[in-house]
Amino acid sequence: MVSPSLCTTRRSVLGLSVAAMISVAPRAASAAADGQITIGAHVSLAPTWFDPAETSGIITPFMLLYAMHDAMMKAMPDNPMAPCLAESWTMAPDGLSYAFTLRKGVLFHNGEALTAEDVKFSLERYRGAANKTLKERVAGVDIHDPHRLTIRLNEPWPDFLTFYAGATGAGWIVPKKYVQQVGEDGFKKAPIGAGPYKFVSFTPGVELVCEAFEGYWRKVPAIKRLVFKVIPDEATRLAALQRGEIDIAYSIRGELADELTRTPGLTIKPALGSAPFWLYFPDQWDPQSPWHDRRVRLATNLALDLKTINQALTLGYSRLTGSIFPENFEFYWQPPEPVYDPGAARKLLAEAGHLRGFDAGDYFCDASYANIGEVVLNNLREVGIRVKLRPLERAAFFTAYSEKKLKNIVQGASGAFGNCATRAEAFVAKGGSYVYGSYPDIDAVFTEQAVQMDRAKRETMLHRLQQLVHEKTIYAPIWQLAFISGVGPKVGQSGFGLIKGFVYTAPYEDLTLKGKA
Repeated sequence: MVSPSLCTTRRSVLGLSVAAMISVAPRAASAAADGQITIGAHVSLAPTWFDPAETSGIITPFMLLYAMHDAMMKAMPDNPMAPCLAESWTMAPDGLSYAFTLRKGVLFHNGEALTAEDVKFSLERYRGAANKTLKERVAGVDIHDPHRLTIRLNEPWPDFLTFYAGATGAGWIVPKKYVQQVGEDGFKKAPIGAGPYKFVSFTPGVELVCEAFEGYWRKVPAIKRLVFKVIPDEATRLAALQRGEIDIAYSIRGELADELTRTPGLTIKPALGSAPFWLYFPDQWDPQSPWHDRRVRLATNLALDLKTINQALTLGYSRLTGSIFPENFEFYWQPPEPVYDPGAARKLLAEAGHLRGFDAGDYFCDASYANIGEVVLNNLREVGIRVKLRPLERAAFFTAYSEKKLKNIVQGASGAFGNCATRAEAFVAKGGSYVYGSYPDIDAVFTEQAVQMDRAKRETMLHRLQQLVHEKTIYAPIWQLAFISGVGPKVGQSGFGLIKGFVYTAPYEDLTLKGKA
């Protein structure tokens, strides 16, 4: 997902503040919402994704947040940090606070008006992937009146807005009174937000149904009913699209993507996002593990025939960057081009004491991307690394990943918004949500850059951090994914590609059916 670069140095934040001051045009009169769009989802939908407080540092929850909720600011067409519930914001000269002015007249789906109390409540309630970072750095929230508040920091933090507006769900606002009334479990069963679509029903493993919220501040959605139908099997998803049972099919790959391109009336939509995929070696800090030896990890990198995998699974649309950091992120450093050399891989394994290879245990992955794992397993087996594929449903996989329960090899990924520092915070630095171990020199660089307000100096530090990640072979990068979806003949504006870095269709209020505005 070509996630926007959310600069937050003094200069860039002040620039954003000026941009945020520019008034967004008032909501234009719109025709009543009409019709239905049905989206074939590639993963089972989890109620935890209905709640911004629990965003897990991956992009998947935002597929639903963009429908049912709204944020202080968020990535939108032509603006990586568009003012939404926050009409404007400014950073104090000392970098220790941010003052926000809320948009007036914003309503939640239950008719309650948005106030600064809801904003404070949502930030303090946030318990997702970066909650430790936010809690350590945010000193408090001062409410001045129902539409003005200030968030105070313990020290200048160049990435505050990046974390608040993009990399987490902390800036996505829920109604305080309603949450307190129904409780945490009640909120997941019947979420209330301020987004373009309101929750109607959820049948686990089957579908989520939403209806247009005609009080949405930006504009009334053109489509009355939005249905997310759970169809985990890719062939079944494509068949449903071909039969007209769904209008949009997420994630169609390989031979099925070829078939999609040949089907009259259907349109292929490949979207290069901000989601690198990788192999992670969580046991590399254990001296008794084969993965402790860098030569074994390097052999794994050399064993991957990435060009063939790319062509076979994503028709060559994915990018082979050799990095776990997206190439479109601010502060990106480009590693050397990945090399496929199975002979060199076998030699390294022999030097590490594995002349005949070794049994490497389980290979854990998100079930919706088990097809990558199947090909990778063949590559590894060819050089003597024998593993067993263990696919898990997405919510269960990322829960186990973040709770540090996985071993041997983990096929991971993240398409979350942010920059290279936010990605390092989650996947490289000590204490990160998906970090099983770390290295002192990398941790030192990460800590130093986190308070550096000079952009040029910070870029040098973050480049060095990425170089160290590459040199230590912490990961075996696969690719930056091109997410391929299919669109049926009834759809006018599908929403793909409107928001840079977001591979799902959005903003949902901009979707149209052909022949209807």
